[in-house]
Amino acid sequence: MSAPDLSTTWLGLPLRSPLVVGAAAPLSEDLDDLLRLEEAGAAAVVLHSLFEEQIEHDQLELWRVAMQGSDSYGEALSYFPEPSIFHVGHDLYLRHLEQARARLSIPVIASLNGYRPGSWVRFARQLEEAGANALELNIYSLPTDPDLSSAAIEAQVEEIVAEVRAEVRLPLAVKLGPFFTNFGAVARRLTAAGADGLTLFNRFYQPDIDIEELEVRPNLLLSTPHDLRLPLRWIAMLHGRIGADLAATGGVQRGSDVVRLLMAGACVTQVVGALLRHGPGRLAGLEEELARWLVEHDHTTARELIGCMSQERCPDPAEYERAQYMRAIQTFRPDDAIPWPTVVEPT
Repeated sequence: MSAPDLSTTWLGLPLRSPLVVGAAAPLSEDLDDLLRLEEAGAAAVVLHSLFEEQIEHDQLELWRVAMQGSDSYGEALSYFPEPSIFHVGHDLYLRHLEQARARLSIPVIASLNGYRPGSWVRFARQLEEAGANALELNIYSLPTDPDLSSAAIEAQVEEIVAEVRAEVRLPLAVKLGPFFTNFGAVARRLTAAGADGLTLFNRFYQPDIDIEELEVRPNLLLSTPHDLRLPLRWIAMLHGRIGADLAATGGVQRGSDVVRLLMAGACVTQVVGALLRHGPGRLAGLEEELARWLVEHDHTTARELIGCMSQERCPDPAEYERAQYMRAIQTFRPDDAIPWPTVVEPT
């Protein structure tokens, strides 16, 4: 049997395989690293996110420099720094994007990270002009105002997507966290607002407490295969029910993980944690494992898998809903539990 066809499409972009490098600064800030990822087999790469706060900070700094001395001497306005020596953060991002597009043959997807509507979304147009093949809008927020309703939060996200859609003609993906009252309804509304695809799910990195120094500190934990279950479930329930492509992110460590997510309905799987652990070469391993599985199970293309185990095509659709919860509880055996490591308290 000849080698299987691994190609797929995402946001209208033809890709050589479902293996997309997700947004992560350590993977995409350096052009040489991007070239290594392409050589290792990346079908596309999502650049690290440019944050709303960065853009707003740059805008405020630009205003401060422009106005400095304006209250004293009119001549002072002529001292505005030349563009060649005044580099703001988003200018560096644009330059990096332009260089990546010039050197890479695979699609380069820009990423904007924000949490509220505002003028920063107009930067999306500059990303389009810089040559981005698509844009991933990374919605990352943790609402803490007890007076803010869930409806208001969802409307705000919908407004952000609509504002970005109004600025660009680029294919637009929206990366979201799972914490919505009715995620299916949110997914449908965002698709109507202009999203061409959804990336599920954004991981919220939780802080930790240093009990000796009495400080709140970041604690980055890379994803594991256990993190795959949540996107798998929602992708399976959304496949065929909304007019948007679905991408999975979080927990992809093996070729079999890619198989499961494709079966659920994902067009592509974004890989980050496995590459941070093992380096770009892990992409080649994932691709080999995926191809081997397809051959062993008599599939000629990866596209054959997409959605074959989604809820609309599953023999027992209820397994993705409450029935699965009840069955899991009723069939649990203590021997199935993962042993908890013994903790020895210091004396």
